[in-house]
Amino acid sequence: MPLARTAELLAAAVSARRGLPAFNVITLEHAEAIAAGAERAAAPAVLQISQNAVAFHGGRLLPLARACAEIAAAARVPLALHLDHVEDVELLRAAPAGGFSSAMFDASALPHAENVKATAEAAAWAHRHGLHLEAELGRVGGKDGEPPLSPHAPGARTDPREAADYVADTGVDALAVAVGSSHAMTTRTAALDHDLIRRLADAVPVPLVLHGSSGVPDEQLSAGIAAGLVKINIGTALNTAFTPAVRRHLADDDRVTDPRKYLAPARTAMAEAVAHLAGVVTSSDTRRPTSV
Repeated sequence: MPLARTAELLAAAVSARRGLPAFNVITLEHAEAIAAGAERAAAPAVLQISQNAVAFHGGRLLPLARACAEIAAAARVPLALHLDHVEDVELLRAAPAGGFSSAMFDASALPHAENVKATAEAAAWAHRHGLHLEAELGRVGGKDGEPPLSPHAPGARTDPREAADYVADTGVDALAVAVGSSHAMTTRTAALDHDLIRRLADAVPVPLVLHGSSGVPDEQLSAGIAAGLVKINIGTALNTAFTPAVRRHLADDDRVTDPRKYLAPARTAMAEAVAHLAGVVTSSDTRRPTSV
């Protein structure tokens, strides 16, 4: 199946009033597991490579990107390629050559006026080069090892009026919002602010994105999608499936040296996590009311 475009998958999700799962890729095994899990769930999905993952691969974007594109093209479900949490403008400009149809430009750490200016410039460039651009307003804690934010911390929630102005001023195509989740959570205990999600969905004319979804329980994800979330970013949940499987195999066989022996079951465990979460995110049980 040809490599899908993120904008088209998002439009289909909005039309069907369902979510679109987006899974982070670090290694080739991640990409293979995402494709296998999405096929098992019969669900479209997005393969995401973050700026941090690019740094892990020595700053080289194209080898992993092209591998992901090949895996997506061979999949039996629509898969798109997305460049995530880009702070480096030069990396953003490398996206089209890597087969990406979308990117998330992250200027959320800047003061608001600087965030708006930088994001508007990134969106204008992205649109000239056929890229769908996502941005973030509010603070989703837990990135790069920082602690999760208190629900009452400044910026820990995205303001609907500010979000509407931000989208109008920047021209972005999707908006990641802070509604109670946090990056890098290894327990699924986050509680989303569903009333805020509904108010954001009413105020903002572009699809809403949830970052830090790994820490959100299934029923909270379903309710969040019903309230108005569309793109659901998932990363840590894949690693919490993969790494224990590696540990178990190494504990059972302390003489193993062939990495295929422990990477294969770990990849299978990750694919099972993908299938489950893709099913939750795209389930008809998460349909939003027609009025939203």
